[in-house]
Amino acid sequence: MNPLRIGNFSGFYGDRFDALREMLTGGELDVLTGDYLAELTMLILARDRLKDPGAGYARTFLRQLESALGLIQERGVRIVTNAGGLNPAGLAAHIGELVDRLGIPLRVAHVEGDDLTADHSGALAAHAYLGGFGIAACLRAGADIVVTGRVTDAALVTGPAAAHFGWGPGEFDKLAGAVVAGHVLECGTQATGGNYAFFQEGDVRRPGFPLAEIHADGSSVITKHPGTGGFVDVGTVTAQLLYETGGARYAGPDVTARIDSVRLRQEGPDRVRIEGVKGEAPPPTLKVGRNRLGGFRNEVVFVLTGLGVEAKADLVKDQLATEMAKSPPAEVRWELVRTDRPDAGTEETASALLRLVVRDPDQKAVGRALSGAAIELALASYPGFHVLAPPGKGDPYGIFEDTYVPQGEVPHTAVLPDGRPVRVPPPPETRPLAAAPPAGLPAPLEQGATCRAPLGLVAGARSGDKGGNANVGVWARTDEAWRWLAYELTVDRFRELIPESRELPVTRHLLPGLRALNFVVTGILGAGVASRHRFDPQAKALGEWLRSRHLDIPEALL
Repeated sequence: MNPLRIGNFSGFYGDRFDALREMLTGGELDVLTGDYLAELTMLILARDRLKDPGAGYARTFLRQLESALGLIQERGVRIVTNAGGLNPAGLAAHIGELVDRLGIPLRVAHVEGDDLTADHSGALAAHAYLGGFGIAACLRAGADIVVTGRVTDAALVTGPAAAHFGWGPGEFDKLAGAVVAGHVLECGTQATGGNYAFFQEGDVRRPGFPLAEIHADGSSVITKHPGTGGFVDVGTVTAQLLYETGGARYAGPDVTARIDSVRLRQEGPDRVRIEGVKGEAPPPTLKVGRNRLGGFRNEVVFVLTGLGVEAKADLVKDQLATEMAKSPPAEVRWELVRTDRPDAGTEETASALLRLVVRDPDQKAVGRALSGAAIELALASYPGFHVLAPPGKGDPYGIFEDTYVPQGEVPHTAVLPDGRPVRVPPPPETRPLAAAPPAGLPAPLEQGATCRAPLGLVAGARSGDKGGNANVGVWARTDEAWRWLAYELTVDRFRELIPESRELPVTRHLLPGLRALNFVVTGILGAGVASRHRFDPQAKALGEWLRSRHLDIPEALL
């Protein structure tokens, strides 16, 4: 049987608008997937729905689709997307209207049942992460376009693969292989050189979007359309495999994929084969992502230029402390960012930034009373006083939480092209999730001369967020570097290099098949990205910060 060619045209809400057309015209495909949802996106869509009950889906997808419907029919490519967000039925109805208006006979179906908001008092949105078998049911019934709400990102690939190859719920190795391929595809150009630690090794000015050639046994080849930018190699695929994952077991609604079983092989230019993936029964519960309003947040950034930066910071902090004492916000955070240099050639490089962030359930406590007090210091504080932008009245911020419910309690439903709802049963076999046995360490590298140098000279990294936690995946590029990295980058060394993590739980996972370590730092992102807890609220650059830190590295590796 020929492989199923599944491409991706969106990795987030706001990704390259022209990618759908580019993928349709760039080469052969059977299915195109669009991933629009993330924890923050669900909050954004929930706020849209508060203003308009008919909203709650990714509006840009409709505009992308309008100009591409003729191509979709002509090429015979099926579209599977989670752009339905909080309102998949609404988006499917709009697509149906569009199809009728343009006179293009495409069949539309959708998946629902993930919305559990009514069961979670105080939540703006609470949605279970569904698997791929609802998508598979829609495709088997002849759908050309399938719209979902909150499914796992990988379900956009496992659903079409299960439909095409006839896989059942118990074929765990095959499903796990599709999950791994789906995880590589889900973030679009992150698999083809985008956001890649060694981006200078190719032309990544406009990376092409990735595609996977999936085989009946669950193995796959990650590639891209000929002539498109970027590149696909073992490193780009490894980086994406480590993104937003944790230990050896990667749990999903349909299967738990063993990341420690993955084997990667460069098969040719821009072609990486994924094979050997093992799967296990999924957990008996589904994750539910819950977004709620956390309160209100305000920020003022003071610019401190030239001499006496710390004394200037102390002065403005003392001045505002007096004002804030009249009605103290629930949370006050100051951060001095030393971007200044001595004897600088430009005013910008002579300046440091002092950030004041306040949070409180009451908007008045962080609003204009505070921001007005900051601006009233303009002629009465440190020399050179100015701020990056006028402070506002305080903006709402969100909190992301996750909880779990039994799989059988979620009404996973495929609404077929003829409008018939079909209930998707929970998996017949489940297995409680547990940590995998610890992997063995490689033989240590022989002792030799060392040189103080950045970790990034011998290792790549990619980091991301899951709720309030961050993961940092670090991989070695050679067997020798792995033999050093596995012993050198311990939890204690990680905490030393990333001071923010010193008081937080840090877990290290060993993945020898990828020559990789995956660190999970619990709580470093506070209540999640929507709470904007830190300078880099999604930990996107945490891995690059780690790579910039200096260690004693064996000279033989440099």
